[in-house]
Amino acid sequence: MELRELGNDVYACLQPDRGLGWSNSGLINRGGGLVVDTFWDLPRTRALMAQYARVWKRPAERVVNTHHNGDHCWGNQLFAGAELIGHRLCAASFGKERPEAMQALRNMVDAPDPAIASMARELQSYDFSGVTLTPPTTLFDERLDLELDGLRVELIYVGPAHTAGDAIVHLPERRIVFTGDILFRLCTPIGWEGTFDGWIDALERIIALQPEVIVPGHGPLCGVEGARELQDYLRYVRREAAVHFAAGRSIEEASRRIDLGPYANWTEPERIVFNVARAYRELRGEPWDTPVDVAAVLHAMFDLRGKLHAGH
Repeated sequence: MELRELGNDVYACLQPDRGLGWSNSGLINRGGGLVVDTFWDLPRTRALMAQYARVWKRPAERVVNTHHNGDHCWGNQLFAGAELIGHRLCAASFGKERPEAMQALRNMVDAPDPAIASMARELQSYDFSGVTLTPPTTLFDERLDLELDGLRVELIYVGPAHTAGDAIVHLPERRIVFTGDILFRLCTPIGWEGTFDGWIDALERIIALQPEVIVPGHGPLCGVEGARELQDYLRYVRREAAVHFAAGRSIEEASRRIDLGPYANWTEPERIVFNVARAYRELRGEPWDTPVDVAAVLHAMFDLRGKLHAGH
């Protein structure tokens, strides 16, 4: 966990991308302080707060959640008394993921199902006990502008793309954007709700802001090249998936056949299964919020991971 100064009174708290849940956060140390996203469990969020305590004038009075996934908001409760801000659909989606269910899954390292046991091993870095879901209560629709001691902060809705309630945090004078999971940098993305076009357009809106520094939801800092790379990945997967869909192949077979090329070096390339599944849903004409069959996709991803490792 690294505290990185991005400019006067603007910081990022970065975690190395080691797979599931290793997210990033931000701090604007002005006007009472504003934190962009908390972490997935309480111990990790306390470590986040300890990083920010090295520089903040006092504990932040505001927390913005870029979306509802737990690795960006399950530490909210530790910011007692802070104003919690998020898009209306972000708040409405709280409870789709349950900390008690994640803790139960974490404890299943001896499960007879190898995919479940593998997932449990990935979760050993986390402890979801004690998490109380604490959703945003200051809600916005298309946009909310804040002024923090002369520093303008723009909260902009760009969903549905990764989830229904995606928002980015833009500091126009500093040319900095905190993207949440609109941007996965050098790691394979997962999309839960929304469409390929919606996600590509959200990335285009980030590019149009001409930021010098982008703080992605996962992975290292970048500029607009990171957003363009993810656009290229999404277009490539959608195009390749359409070929296999037309040939009548299953999601699993399509995911195995698609040549990952440069994307094979991104973290967790087997997540392509999620993205092929999204492409197939669109090709079938299903709504953007059709629930993902998480168990089936995770099993397919586990199988593909084994094949990719065997190939290496």
